[in-house]
Parts: sequence; structure tokens; C-alpha cells
Amino acid sequence: MANPFDLRPGADRTASVRADTWSRADIDAGLRSYMLGVYNMMASGVLLTGLVAMAVANVPALTQLVFGTPFKWVALFAPLAIVMFFSFRLHKMSAATANGVYWLYAAAMGLSLGSIFLVYSGISIAKTFFITAAAFGGLSLYGYTTKKDLSGWGTFLIMGLVGLVVASVVNIFLQSSMLEFITSVIGVLIFAGLTAYDTQKIKEMYLEADAHETRSKKIVAGALSLYMDFINLFLFLLRFFGSSRD
Repeated sequence: MANPFDLRPGADRTASVRADTWSRADIDAGLRSYMLGVYNMMASGVLLTGLVAMAVANVPALTQLVFGTPFKWVALFAPLAIVMFFSFRLHKMSAATANGVYWLYAAAMGLSLGSIFLVYSGISIAKTFFITAAAFGGLSLYGYTTKKDLSGWGTFLIMGLVGLVVASVVNIFLQSSMLEFITSVIGVLIFAGLTAYDTQKIKEMYLEADAHETRSKKIVAGALSLYMDFINLFLFLLRFFGSSRD
């Protein structure tokens, strides 16, 4: 019987090649399952956010609660507080807790995004959503399939993101339409880059030897990263494609 680990000259390597092929196939299947879990959770989070936002905009009692009472400040800052808690505590959470925090974050984002249905027409929101979905799909596919190392993008994208936040805060006081246009363009470019970058990073996080608990937490973390990329890309594109309800 041939020994698959016998690599001496003249040894029968057929079994060795076959075993190596099976190993790679197992890893590829595991990676596909892992990435599918990430994408499914990310898409489900976006769906939950959309349903909550539509409910807030279309149920008068919810509209009044979220935007007509002091609760509006909770709705505004809750997503930021939740994502910061998630980032700092993920390593100490169980997978079940991480899942719960993710769904809470998606629902909280729905509360804060209900306002877009009060400002923009439903048709323009739907159109922008499909544009975002198509762009996100292409960018994420690039990040997943490219052989190019995108890790070098990280520093520039994070620096750009910090600058974008600062410029957006400054424009709250300046109310400059030109600065708003510039930040919108930059925002689209940054989150387009982050979509590809984060996809490759999530792919590289996969390890076949991960325990179920670790794998589940990686799926949640990856889904959250792509969720935020999608939502922010959508919001910046909405500035270009959104039309007023009036």
C-alpha cells in the first residue's frame, strides 16, 4: 500500500496528491460556508434595519416617539454606543451574546434611519438601494477573488474616514453645499474601498481549525463590518440619487 507521506524518489505519489486535493477541497468548502454565513447575516441585518425604518416612518405613534420626544437622542446615539460596546467587548462575549448585540444594532440603526423615509421619496430610496446593492456586490466580489494584497489600503482608508467625519462635523456649522458635495464623493469612494478591503480581511480571518464558538464570532464581526460599509455607501449615494418627497 502506498504511503501518501513517502516523498522519496520513485515513491507512488498518487495517494499523496489525492489527499492534498481532498484537503484543499475541504478548506474551500469551509471557507464558502463561512463567507455565506457572513453575507447572510449582513443581508438579514440590512433587512431588519429597513423594516424598522419603514415602521418608524409609517406608524404615526412610532414617528412621534422617535422624532417628537426626547427619545430621539437615544435613537440618534444608540447605534454608536452599541457598536463601540461591540468593538471593545467582542473578545469577552459569547457567540450568542455577539449575535444579540448585532441584531440590537441593526434595529437601532432602523430607528435612526426612519427619517430618510420622511425626507426622500420611496422610489428614489428603492432605486438607490438597488444601485448600492449592485455596487456592493461587485466590490465585495473583487475583494474576495483578487490576488492583490489590499492590506495597504487600510491606513489610507481609515485616515480618509477620520477626515470625512471631521469635515462632516464642521459642515454642520458651515452648511456649505460645496463641502457637502465633496464629502459625499469622498464618502462613496472610502466605503467602496472599505467594502473590498473588509471582504478580503474577513476572508483571511477564516481558519479551518477554528472552534465553532470562534467561527461564529468571526461571522458576526465580519457581518457587522460589511453591514456598516453597505449602510454608509447607501447613505452617501442617497445624497446623489435621492429625490425629495415634496
